[in-house]
Parts: sequence; C-alpha cells; structure tokens
Amino acid sequence: MKDMTDLNTGPLDEEARRILRLNDKGGYTVPTAGLYPYQWNWDSAFAAIGFATFDTDRAWVELETLFSAQWDNGMVPHIIFHVDDDGYFPGPDVWSTSNAVGRGAQRLKSSGVSQPPVAASLAWKVYESDPELGEARLRALYPKMVAFHRWIMEARAESGAVCITHPWEAGRDNAPDWDEAMAGIDPVGVGAYTRRDTGHVDAKMRPTQADYDRYIWLVQFGRDRDWDDAKIAAESPFRVADPTMTFTCLRSLRDLAQAADALAEPRAEIDGWIATLEAGVETLWNPETQSYEGRNLRTGNFSGSVSNAGALCWWAGLDREEARHTLDQVLARSNYGVPSYDPAGPAFDHLRYWRGPVWAIMNYMAAKGMAEAGLGAQADRIRRDTARLIAERGFAEYFSPVDGTPAGGGTFTWTAAVWLAWASPSAQEN
Repeated sequence: MKDMTDLNTGPLDEEARRILRLNDKGGYTVPTAGLYPYQWNWDSAFAAIGFATFDTDRAWVELETLFSAQWDNGMVPHIIFHVDDDGYFPGPDVWSTSNAVGRGAQRLKSSGVSQPPVAASLAWKVYESDPELGEARLRALYPKMVAFHRWIMEARAESGAVCITHPWEAGRDNAPDWDEAMAGIDPVGVGAYTRRDTGHVDAKMRPTQADYDRYIWLVQFGRDRDWDDAKIAAESPFRVADPTMTFTCLRSLRDLAQAADALAEPRAEIDGWIATLEAGVETLWNPETQSYEGRNLRTGNFSGSVSNAGALCWWAGLDREEARHTLDQVLARSNYGVPSYDPAGPAFDHLRYWRGPVWAIMNYMAAKGMAEAGLGAQADRIRRDTARLIAERGFAEYFSPVDGTPAGGGTFTWTAAVWLAWASPSAQEN
C-alpha cells in the first residue's frame, strides 16, 4: 500500500476516535488499559492533539489535568497516579514523593522524574486549531509551562544540553544511549519485586530484567534523597545528556516564545534559554557517527547510538548537512520511517522497545521538523510509511521497522492521536 490517497480513511479515523474515548478516564487518558493504567506526561500531551481534531475543549482539559500535578518547583512528573492500581509496578508507594524536595503542597501522587517536554509545543498546536476558544486556556496554562521549562533549565541543563537522571525521564527507557551509564550501576540492595509489564506484553518486546533492576535502583536512589535535584545531580552515577529531552525542550521553547507574543507576555527569559540550548546541543554531536546522540556526563563518552532521537534535531529547528546524510542511510535500512536505533547497529533488536522499533510519535516529530527544514521528500515518505503501518497493522504502541509487526500495548492513545492529527490522509495538518 504505497499510495495512501485511495485509502478509505473513515473507519480508521473513527477507530482512532474510539480509542481516545476508550482510554479517557475523565479528564485524562491512559496510554492503554492494563500495561499503563495511569496518566503519563508526554502521552497525555499527544492525546491532546488527537482530541483537538474533534473536541478542542477536551484537548485543553487533558493538558490542564496534566499540569494540575505540577510540583511547586515547576517539575511536571512523568506519571500521575490518579487512582490506585496494583497492576502496575512501581506504584506510588515505591516512588514515595510525598516529602520530596520541591513538591510543596501538591496533593496528587506522582513519580519523582519528568519526561520529554512536548506539552508546550502540542498546546500551541491545540491553540492554533481554534485560537478564539484557546486564548483564555493558553493564557491560564502559559505561566505553568514557563515554570516547567525554568525547572528544566535549572535542574537538568548544567551541560548546556538537557540531561536525564533516569532512563524513564527520556521516554526511551532501554535505548542504547544509556548502556554505558547503566553498566556503571550495581543494583545491590534492590530487593525482590514483581514486574507487571511482562504480564501484559511479551517479554521479548520489553526491557530486560537487568535493565529493570537498575531502573528500580535509580528510583530507590532518588527516593532516599527525597528527590532533591541537587543531591541527585551530585551523587548519582547516572547523568546522561539526552537528545530527546534537549530537542523537545528547544522546540517547546520556540513555541512558548510564539505563545508569549500571542499573549503579549515578555519573552526575554525564554529567548535566553533558547540561546543556551542552541549552543549546548553541539555537545551532543558525535563526529564519528555523524549524528546527535546521548552523552554520559560522568565519563564524557558518546553513546555511539544513531537513533530517532537524533532525528528530532529538525523538530528543534536545527539543520545539518551531515545529519541529512545519516538520516538517508538509516531510512534506507527501514521500511517504516525512523527506527529507534539504526538497524545496522550492533544492539539492534527490531521488537525490543527502544532498541529498534518505530514509534508513530517520533515519526511525527521528525517528519514535521524535516518538512519545516525543506526536506519534503523525506518527510512525505515518513508520513506515508506511518499511515501505511497503522492502516495495515493497527494502533499499536510501536512496530518493527523490518516487517511492521505490531508490538507493545494495543489500542494505544498516542498512535491514535498521531493518526488523527497527522498520519491519516484526511488529517488537516500536513
């Protein structure tokens, strides 16, 4: 199905809307039932652009609910535990953030780390879909979004790029970018626990047990320091500058600057942050792989990982001839857009989470940025690939870049949202 123009999009569009409604828990969506029973940060922001295609008020509610869990220090956590659900691990009792430094009087239970800050960019898209309705909602949300980015710049950007304190903070849990830093963790003292994810999904599609032991060790490490950003930055063996966080933050700052102009708000602080990241992102350029990639701040070493995170440079408004060449090479090795890890790399696994599969959200951001940079042919190909993948394989969490095998959770919120907002041939956003 190379040409999508003759596809009857009606049933697929309706199925995508059904999935958003199915995963709607009253003011927030879950990514999918069972595997992810709570509200996740960047999943929720993508849900908003899906809702905006047929219910703009519900789109704003999604974002407003997300920011209702914002800590006093500005951090927006990566999981919000609106309800108790013993089908997920680690739950709120493991995170134990009630006395966290910076949390303040926040009543909602949450995790102690954040996620890629796509919310401001996607809030701007919701606003653009209906500025008359959105002006008051954007104005109310704006100071919260600024506070979120102020926290990021103060707590995570000491290298000039944005770093992570836990692989979950990048949203790319088991990406090869973290392998060196993860290998430096001896997960002694973690204790016995029961994973819940492999009860919902085939273990070969999920992070390994060795990965999970280190994930939980890092959660316990942060918990034992009351989620104090300064202590974690000084003491943790895991501190990695991340292209996903950096590029999504840079794009969101550019969109926040547009929001500031629309609302007649001052933007000098935002412009300063943009300048900092534009300079700092160069610390993520690896001349050996000709790509932007993770960098271990404890050793200074690059990850050597060519990934879809590096392709988000165009989403961030950056362009580089060498990166274009690398992109073309990777696309030639994938049948469905930009894989999470180069199929030619030694760690490639076409079904294991962020070590190879393609993700509709990453295809969306990469392709949107490429189109804005004038890479129309590549952007069009990625959009067609994404549409073909969903039309043929359904609304899965992620897919094999080799044969399109659907993997992870099914009836997935952000895949449905990206279909409605962009991948569907009937989508208004191109």
